[in-house]
Amino acid sequence: MHKVSIVTISFNQAEFLERTILSVVEQDYSDIEYIVVDPGSTDGSRDVIERYRSRISRVILEPDRGPADGLNKGFARATGDIFAFLNSDDVLLPGAFRSAVAFLNSNDVDVVSANAAIIDAKDRHLRMGYSEPFSLMMFAYDACTLFQPSTFFTREVFERARGFNVENKSCWDAELWVDMALSDARFALADEVWGACRLHRQSITSSRRLEKQIQADQRRLFNKILGRDSKGIDRLVAQACRVRKHLRSPRALYERVVRGPISRRVA
Repeated sequence: MHKVSIVTISFNQAEFLERTILSVVEQDYSDIEYIVVDPGSTDGSRDVIERYRSRISRVILEPDRGPADGLNKGFARATGDIFAFLNSDDVLLPGAFRSAVAFLNSNDVDVVSANAAIIDAKDRHLRMGYSEPFSLMMFAYDACTLFQPSTFFTREVFERARGFNVENKSCWDAELWVDMALSDARFALADEVWGACRLHRQSITSSRRLEKQIQADQRRLFNKILGRDSKGIDRLVAQACRVRKHLRSPRALYERVVRGPISRRVA
């Protein structure tokens, strides 16, 4: 049986943290190493962590340079051979670990992503989110999405990609996918639902408070992938990529048309 190491970074999300922790420790998979990192919450999050400390493998309570640095600290102490990470306001669905391990056991891949429910602060279902076949080209043109709570990867590919870029403060998960792909990682999709992304007024997606930083990081990642800055013609290429994205996933297009873009939902 493979050991799965999962890291949660926690910072002032006490409202949601208990649900996040329970979604991990109540999985029907026995060999789980759960690491929780909190650089200094002051909202009661550490009380929640302490309440479940006996069910958490390791707790790291020390300052860090941001979410990416905190995740790197967690994974530096991980001993599993399959990795995943979960934000302190997201949740895993029952059976996620068992299904992810079974998929990685049966397929010669390094990274597997499943789909995710999009929920609000009260756990109400807002819509579905569908992970898409990973392509560096499509990703460069903002036409490829992997849902982080539903993504699992091998320790080997994480180390080959050298972990998270600690300078990335807005889309550290996206840059990890890029770095994995640039290190020749093999990606796959599982047509299941393994996690749920939570939208609420303080979340990065709903609040859009890091919009300028996200745009700057996206430009940097474009250059990282293609080796150049974007040009005028790239706007047309991006439109074509997005059309392709929508045409090859009718159910994702349906969700967008009927329920709107995820980034514009306000929980």
